[in-house]
Amino acid sequence: MSNTKYPHLFSPITLGKTIFRNRIFAGPSGYRLTTYDNIMPEEGFQYYRRKAMGGCGAVASGQFIVDSEYGLGLPNDICIDDPLTSIPLGKLAYAIARYGAVPVAELSHVGMHANSNSAVAGSGTLREGGAYGPVEMELRGRTIMPADDAAIERIITRFADAAGMAKKYGYGMILIHAGHGWGLHQWLSPSINTRTDKWGGPDIENRARIVVAVCDACRKAVGPGFPIEIRISGSECHKGGYDVEEGVKIAKQLEGHVDLIHVSAGNHEVPEVFTVTHPTMFLGDCCNVKYAKEIKKNVKTAVATIGAIGEAEEMEEIIASGTADVVELVRSLIADPDLPNKIRTGREDEIKVCLRCLNCFSKQQSHGVKYCAVNPESGHEHETLYAAAQYGPRKKVLVAGGGIAGMELALTAARLGHDVTICEKKDQLGGAIRCEQNVPFKHKLEEYIENQISCLKKAGAKILLNTEVTPEFAEKFGADVVVAAMGARPIKPNIPGIDGANVIGAEDAYVHPEKVGKTAVVLGGGLVGDELALYLTMLGRKVEIVEMMDTINDGGNYLHTLGLKNEMNKYNMTINFNTKAVEITDKGVRCETPDGERFFEAETVIYAVGQRPLREEAYALNFCAPEFFAVGDCITPQNIPAATGPAHDIAVNLGRV
Repeated sequence: MSNTKYPHLFSPITLGKTIFRNRIFAGPSGYRLTTYDNIMPEEGFQYYRRKAMGGCGAVASGQFIVDSEYGLGLPNDICIDDPLTSIPLGKLAYAIARYGAVPVAELSHVGMHANSNSAVAGSGTLREGGAYGPVEMELRGRTIMPADDAAIERIITRFADAAGMAKKYGYGMILIHAGHGWGLHQWLSPSINTRTDKWGGPDIENRARIVVAVCDACRKAVGPGFPIEIRISGSECHKGGYDVEEGVKIAKQLEGHVDLIHVSAGNHEVPEVFTVTHPTMFLGDCCNVKYAKEIKKNVKTAVATIGAIGEAEEMEEIIASGTADVVELVRSLIADPDLPNKIRTGREDEIKVCLRCLNCFSKQQSHGVKYCAVNPESGHEHETLYAAAQYGPRKKVLVAGGGIAGMELALTAARLGHDVTICEKKDQLGGAIRCEQNVPFKHKLEEYIENQISCLKKAGAKILLNTEVTPEFAEKFGADVVVAAMGARPIKPNIPGIDGANVIGAEDAYVHPEKVGKTAVVLGGGLVGDELALYLTMLGRKVEIVEMMDTINDGGNYLHTLGLKNEMNKYNMTINFNTKAVEITDKGVRCETPDGERFFEAETVIYAVGQRPLREEAYALNFCAPEFFAVGDCITPQNIPAATGPAHDIAVNLGRV
């Protein structure tokens, strides 16, 4: 008998009459790249299939809207009441179930946020006003209508109809969404639901009445023994919202009406709380588990927890201690859909760790697909499914540079059977980003780099440290393929006084914060400068940020920037936009601002104004092998996903037939 390290995590659980093979569930995660008529394409099926293949006990869909006329949030939401969706949704359930996971249909109604994009789906039409809520209110320039008895009955009926359809289509559990500020949550929230009748007001029984009615109607539709999960916010996590004590009262109202209470947190329609509902790197591991723990103490119903979870030991402890009965993961499974299987088989050191950078969510908003920073297969699951057919002859590959791009290319190529050597001129792999290894909110990045190194060794790649790849070295090496991944170096701005003894670069400040005085000015308000300023502020320094532009360059990851701004606000930090440094002295920095000249006093001045790609060094290797590629920052300095994605794809196509 195998001695598993995580017996509680991999013990089955029975909900209703359905057995789930383990306690790791893939939580709800939407797929936005639907067709013009809101049908999920083949790529979407593979996105969910991949999670089931990775070993989860259950895999939940993104939200299926139960009312295409009054419950639609975005134009590309999938509406389960649209007859056109029946076959695709059945196909999705089958794609999940065939790998042994239970397919879960998340059922949702967005309430007062409906039709805010003038969305019309299915056979529904947009009536005047477009949305109902618990009470009449003005929201984003339009009037939300108060739900009368007919509207309330419609909501209940639409959920029940959707539940019946989900069961018919092959889903093994339904998940009723009553959290995060969406439709049913609005009825639970005392700050929103101020009705004076039986459907609202200060009495929790009244505010929960519609949610309980929805659960009971769904039960009638699916029958006894079919598992019903409900998602609630254990706390709204903002001033004016309810706290966990109220969350416990809500959970108690649901006792006997559902099989699993899924405890999340927050209201993502409140900007400062969005990054609590979807925890950023600035929040601790398992930061929202405390809400599930408190609710679990007070109910007999099984409880699921979610939020910044991904470490095997943490998950085992959550189940073993009785904190929760199920752990639900989303971004950790986007970073590595094989996480359950890797944990079960003792390969934790191979797991690609979620950085909680929110690149996946930002890219979903802009591209309709989740592109992960550390998992270059995300968003390309369909292509990856057929990639094995492309593999060709084994090649001798030399990778020059051991940063993020170089490691990803070397690892992928080695796993595909190529003879790979990766050279790094410094004494460790990881590249320039290793300067951030002591930053508390970047600890997942260091874990990711160490995991990549471990995987490189297991894959059989040869690692040569303190080795610079010159044209002479490459010629002598005799590779079939040379890959330049040299990276970039910091730009030193041409400002009078830049060579002063009180001036250092951002990398130096990260590695040696002791060189920074009690007061500092950071030149450059991009992500590098802002994160450095935050780190130094956390260490007790007083920091000013000077930025020539009028906004932060977020590199396309605006949700990480939202989290960064929220964290900076906690420390009362500001950025001086439209401000140009014109002279550095031993006392600080003289700047030009829209309001005239201003002097920022500081003991230390730090420049973080961008990176210079090492293109010349990279292309010096251009003709040292029959095939040559350049990847990562030596082409254009960007971010981690811009490095890992192309590196992976180049490696997959080496020797393609």
